[in-house]
Amino acid sequence: MRLIDFFVLCVVVQGAVGIGIGWPWRTSDTQQRLGNEPPSGWHDPADGGGRMLDYTTIHYGEPLNVIISGNSHPSVLTHEGLHKYAKSIGFSEECLGLHIGDLHGADLGDGEGRKDEQFLARQHYFPIWGTCWESLAGGNHFRAWQQKDTKAWFLAVSKEKYLGDHHQIIDDGYNIGRDYLVSRALRRGARIEWREDLLEPGNEGINHGIAQD
Repeated sequence: MRLIDFFVLCVVVQGAVGIGIGWPWRTSDTQQRLGNEPPSGWHDPADGGGRMLDYTTIHYGEPLNVIISGNSHPSVLTHEGLHKYAKSIGFSEECLGLHIGDLHGADLGDGEGRKDEQFLARQHYFPIWGTCWESLAGGNHFRAWQQKDTKAWFLAVSKEKYLGDHHQIIDDGYNIGRDYLVSRALRRGARIEWREDLLEPGNEGINHGIAQD
């Protein structure tokens, strides 16, 4: 799995720095390889009995394919700060603050076991009711959970179909959603690093049977 992990040094994203995992862009696109060991600021959930998939159903999950490191600026490691950062890269809270559908769980190996998503953000197409359009027409969205012992945010990012298709994930939607979010973060000055050692590529255990790399 190409997992993106990045540092955000401040909520004003012009001052952001970041890291990521398995990425197709050039190193000049403000990426930085930091070596084979995970950078401090997060740890592999599997080390504490968790996993890099959320719990979408009893048997299947969606990949946690973006990490915002706990070494980021303290303000982005708060719930309010994550909401502000999401807005700065083109995402926002759900339409009218309403959630329709099941909550996903995740176990980040931090001693808290499986916990429900703490934030769901949808692509904000335009300034007024932009996420309402995403709820109808489909688009990019992410769920977020915070790793208690590192304060890192683990995101499950994907692109979904329109409401009439019950928000099913589009073909290659996990990779497409991840790439969209990180491209937005890069434009705002994030630096990313990629890792490919946290989840095997393919569709084993993945919701909808959609492969990820």
